[in-house]
Amino acid sequence: MRLLHTSDWHLGRSLHREDLLSAQGAFVDHLVETVRAERVDLVAVSGDLYDRALPPVDAVSLCDEALARLRDTGARVVVISGNHDSARRLGFGAALMDAAGVHLRTEPDAVGTPVLAEDAHGPVACYGIPYLEPELLRQPWELPERGHTAALTAAMDRVRADLARRPAGTRSVVLAHAFVSGGEPSDSERDISVGGASSVPAGVFAGADYTALGHLHGRQRMADAVRYSGSPLAYSFSEVDQVKGCWLVELDASGLAGAEFVPAPVPRRLARLRGRLAELLADPAHAPHEAHWLQVTLTDPVRPRAPMERLRARFPHTLLLDFAPEGGGPADDRSWTDRVRGRSETDLALDFVAWARETEADDAEAALVRTAFEDLRAKEANR
Repeated sequence: MRLLHTSDWHLGRSLHREDLLSAQGAFVDHLVETVRAERVDLVAVSGDLYDRALPPVDAVSLCDEALARLRDTGARVVVISGNHDSARRLGFGAALMDAAGVHLRTEPDAVGTPVLAEDAHGPVACYGIPYLEPELLRQPWELPERGHTAALTAAMDRVRADLARRPAGTRSVVLAHAFVSGGEPSDSERDISVGGASSVPAGVFAGADYTALGHLHGRQRMADAVRYSGSPLAYSFSEVDQVKGCWLVELDASGLAGAEFVPAPVPRRLARLRGRLAELLADPAHAPHEAHWLQVTLTDPVRPRAPMERLRARFPHTLLLDFAPEGGGPADDRSWTDRVRGRSETDLALDFVAWARETEADDAEAALVRTAFEDLRAKEANR
């Protein structure tokens, strides 16, 4: 049996206000083409289809299109809800979709009820474990302690109990949305810690022939049979070096036979640049970055005027601008009360300009600030 493992689509998400829906649509095209070309039998989507519980209408339309097109290939589709999804909304119509071959698994109590598939070697039981909120399950599941490890252990106990009742030789696939210990996080993931603990050991998933993980946005191999596919696109500059895509997994008669990573298309590469503004604008070595989405850190000792506008004249896809002045000034360890004592509103405003730009306002700017405060005082007096 051939399984394609994908996750963390985050449909509706943007990258620093850059709309990514067309890039997400291109990924769906790639996914469908891969399923057809590789003759995939089952597509596992391990949570976070959407970026938020109430996704925008165009994101819902793209998700609907994606699931319909994947099913049209002849592959079965198993989907779990992630921590960004609304389990209730994503799971709407699940019973009807089951009959069509799209299996939505969003209810915790159904973790021990698999989607059953068949190949030349016999049955394959596919168990969907949606993102579990430990505090909501603590009483109904009688968990012995708080945290994700207790919740996922209880879920896998149900999986293993069901699998033990299946015919000998039944292979198993588990979909789960969780932070497995040792995984490398990105800036774009939402914290799921409970009581200070967010991770679970990979051994929790013992007994499954393959565990298709979602949540972390970089592809990762936690054990040979426990893997993250990562997100299809980079959703933060912390992912600049990650290769995005899906795992193409092969199951034979004895279980996992192999896994190959299939890279996804890259709509626009990400890069980070650091240096003084004039140097960045003049250096020919940066020519390849002119088409990249950029995070730029300027190190000028004095903050340049209109830095974003000047950067975008050469690098039109600059999205994020930071400042880290070389050397930095001496720290002012006076209390805030001491620093503002005897200073007028105008003085404080001009102090802010000097702090933000690392240079004093010129005469024209200072006059503009004074005029603004005079106009405000005049309006207050006339009320």
